[in-house]
Amino acid sequence: MSQQIHAGSSVSHTSFLDLWREKNDQLVRQAKVVQDTRLSLRRQQLAQDTLEGLRKLLWGLQGLPATVPVLPLELTVTCNFIILRVSLAQGFTEDLAQDIQRSLKRELLSALHLLAGLQAALWLSTDHLGDLAMLLQTLNGSQGRTSEDLLLLFKSWNPPVEKSDGPLTLQNAQSLRAVLLTAFAYQQGLQELITGSLPRALRNLHEAASGLCTRPVLVQVYTALGTCLRKMENPQRALLYLIEALKVGTDCSLPLLEASRLYRQLGDTSAELESLELLVEALSVTRSSKSPQLLIEAELLLPQPDQASPLHCVTPSQAKHLLASRCLQIGREEDAAEHYLDLLALLLDGSEPRFSLLPCPPGPCVPEVFLETAAALIQAGRAQDAFTVCEELLNRASSLLPKMSQLREGARKGSKELPYCQLWVSATHLLQGQAWVHLKAPKEAVSEFSRCLELLFCTTPEDKEQGAGFNYEQGCSSEVALQQLRVAALISRGLVWVASDQDTKALKDFLLSVQIFPGSRDASYYLLQTLRRLDRKDDATALWQRLEAQTELTQKEATRSLPLYLETYLSWIHPTDCETFLEEFRTSLLEPHDQ
Repeated sequence: MSQQIHAGSSVSHTSFLDLWREKNDQLVRQAKVVQDTRLSLRRQQLAQDTLEGLRKLLWGLQGLPATVPVLPLELTVTCNFIILRVSLAQGFTEDLAQDIQRSLKRELLSALHLLAGLQAALWLSTDHLGDLAMLLQTLNGSQGRTSEDLLLLFKSWNPPVEKSDGPLTLQNAQSLRAVLLTAFAYQQGLQELITGSLPRALRNLHEAASGLCTRPVLVQVYTALGTCLRKMENPQRALLYLIEALKVGTDCSLPLLEASRLYRQLGDTSAELESLELLVEALSVTRSSKSPQLLIEAELLLPQPDQASPLHCVTPSQAKHLLASRCLQIGREEDAAEHYLDLLALLLDGSEPRFSLLPCPPGPCVPEVFLETAAALIQAGRAQDAFTVCEELLNRASSLLPKMSQLREGARKGSKELPYCQLWVSATHLLQGQAWVHLKAPKEAVSEFSRCLELLFCTTPEDKEQGAGFNYEQGCSSEVALQQLRVAALISRGLVWVASDQDTKALKDFLLSVQIFPGSRDASYYLLQTLRRLDRKDDATALWQRLEAQTELTQKEATRSLPLYLETYLSWIHPTDCETFLEEFRTSLLEPHDQ
């Protein structure tokens, strides 16, 4: 075909270009009609037909010599082909880079700016910012600026306006420049938000918000502005941006999640919980997938937010856990119990990932969800339901537990490779013991506490590098959790002995708990009470003096960032009259005694 054209007259040559230009314009019009087609299968087929038509047209044009009459049409068809292909693939592919390079080598003409824009989009999406800066410098005729000046380089780039009588394009260079500017400003703003450069983040995010944004990107930008302003201690302006994000009317989950963080920072618990409830509801709605525009948009150039990003949205189960855990923390026991039961149903019905033993941010692992659920049920006065949840966890974890003889041998050798589910199984028995306490069954409670302690004293802390027994969300190591579980079980069993008037047995448990964690004021308090009841005045006085010299800071540091189920449990056994008793003891020491 190309040989026939080469041999023909200039009139014939021109007529072929006119026909091909007409074909290009026809395909562009067809693509624009496709955008308005609602039937997805029909739409997809028409888009593929258009792409194939542009591909064949491009092959024909690239068979001609790179002459001035041919290149404007060839480069326009090339750009149309790449734009359509990127939009259908929802991203750049490796072979598109070769197409761009091949076209750039043919000759530099007016359509170059659009092709160069596609190259810029490719480099922006693949984080080749140095190459991108050099390209923009070439287009602007400026040198010496670094990639840090990319925003200025984008602003300085002024692609020529398309001629009204030129071949049609799917997306002109001015539109592509606006998309690139928005995507880069948003990407930079988000990165600066993560690293803490808040004033620069705010400037870049404002730039992105004023640019060419699709509705989903605008929601993200407004939410990021809300996050930035919240961190800058400007909650009122932050709230305004979150309201604007909600008004956009697409996915509401991001602004609702950020709103819950904002209200928590402000101490507005009711508004925080309402935001979380709306978040759970929003994530439960099945949305129809948005048909992508047959254009290059900012979404295609932005990476998916990772877990370090403030715009990383949660899953339905993570949202439900946020709501349930906050209810548990603020004392809304009934609500917490119901939300936790809903969460377990969600996790176990197959719609969420299968039962996992590995903790993964931004929430706890599934066994800890079981433990939190049991704690919520006990706190709500539903001990029998708590037993059901505990039994389910024990059944799931039993196959992973080694025999007790293996545990004892491992502990004797100082092994650090014991199954990390030991902590969870031990915690399950601890919670079952407390459930028996609520049911006023001391014998069964002591049995569960003793089983818990037997497991705990056969367990050694695991390496943090293994990730085992480590609460990633809160930063609590298995060593700290193990220590606090041992203290909690000893205090709990000791309190049962006290209630049964068996102070000698209680003394042993309280004494051991203080030895395990000398900084525990709760353990020391119960030990002091027991020593006083047993009339061991000298020992009681010595312990009281140590307590007087000790601050609460040590205990608070040790119990900070514990898993929520353990934090909740420790609040149950915390003495409410500690300071009153210590003051009474101090007064008794000052009173004269008969010789």
